[in-house]
Amino acid sequence: MAVAFHNLNSDSGLKKLDEYLLARSYITGYQASKDDITVYSYLAKTPSAEYVNASRWYKHIDALLRISGVSGEGAGVIVEGSAPITEAVATPPAADSKASAAEEEDDDDVDLFGEETEEEKKAAEERAAAMKASGKKKESGKSSVLMDVKPWDDETDMKKLEEAVRSVHMEGLTYGASKLVPVGYGIKKLQIMLTIVDDLVSVDDLIENYLTVEPINEYVQSCDIVAFNKI
Repeated sequence: MAVAFHNLNSDSGLKKLDEYLLARSYITGYQASKDDITVYSYLAKTPSAEYVNASRWYKHIDALLRISGVSGEGAGVIVEGSAPITEAVATPPAADSKASAAEEEDDDDVDLFGEETEEEKKAAEERAAAMKASGKKKESGKSSVLMDVKPWDDETDMKKLEEAVRSVHMEGLTYGASKLVPVGYGIKKLQIMLTIVDDLVSVDDLIENYLTVEPINEYVQSCDIVAFNKI
């Protein structure tokens, strides 16, 4: 059964979304998908800091759309009571042009992130071709990793924990955005994005570094891979 939300730009809608994302990184499943883009497209702006989980999720999806895109199909999501904010969605220029043309021809095509049509599949293929032609090619053999890093307790200095995590330098490893996510009882975990070159960095070796190397193990209790995607 599809997940349903109502009027995401209202206080009640944002509260429901925030509660829903308390124990989830994505709308459905364990990787970013079309369901995340659908919900994202209905939000006029980043949720305020009051909605910490929704705000964290929104910024993460926004970063993925601007950097590497989202390819997961998802399980289905329904948003009622408002129209999608298509201007907020980060897409390449070629896709924007097609969207504008579609709006002029038929208002029914405004929602770019509903059920996938043949036109949308064709547009996705054209976006990929445009990216290759632009000279900004994605290097093959890389993976995007979203990792949860949990401290020992609520007294752990999370700033020093992040500094310790980022102090691990390996050939083929690049650190990205990070955020602190509440997990309960005053404890927060660090959620951080990494990019690795598959032939140079093993995820198992990476996690072992975070758990065994001093002084990192002074702060880090455990590391978990939340999402792993080839790019």
